Amino acid sequence: MENTNNFCHDCNKKIELDGQDIKNGVFLTYEVNGKKINVFKCTECYEKNKALSNYQECEVYSRVVGYIRPVGQWHKGKKQEFEERKEFSMSKDSCCG
Repeated sequence: MENTNNFCHDCNKKIELDGQDIKNGVFLTYEVNGKKINVFKCTECYEKNKALSNYQECEVYSRVVGYIRPVGQWHKGKKQEFEERKEFSMSKDSCCG
């Protein structure tokens, strides 16, 4: 189970694990837009609704050639460039001499 969040996706109840065994829920893998999403659901929430709900992938926007566009709409090369970008911050002392 490659999920580090051991809480129910729907109600946030703590999921109890005993090694690889889940005591009070289920481990589910959903596929959304070709990506696999792993979540835990407690037994009560799973019995109410087996589907993945309350999930929306965050849409990231960035500037490219003067336009603000969703990164998901960029071509492969531009997406790779975006992934390789590095953020940095400057201290207040270094910017205003």
